[in-house]
Amino acid sequence: MNKNEIKALILEELSNIAPEIEADEVPDDQDMREALELDSMDFLNLVIAVSKRSQVVIPEADYAKVLTLNAMISYIMNPP
Repeated sequence: MNKNEIKALILEELSNIAPEIEADEVPDDQDMREALELDSMDFLNLVIAVSKRSQVVIPEADYAKVLTLNAMISYIMNPP
């Protein structure tokens, strides 16, 4: 997957979890939990959904590495 495909996947899963959020409201380099007022369960559901769709395992220990949109894209593109 390329960067644009991964971004689209993340934004699609985010809209499934929080349909009130518009894609253009999602900041690239700001903590999504704070910027979009996602609670911990919504963020967890996002990480799980992105992990399943991308087939890249994101262990709980790495959640801090995927807090921003760009960080999540980078993580999916270059898994540890």
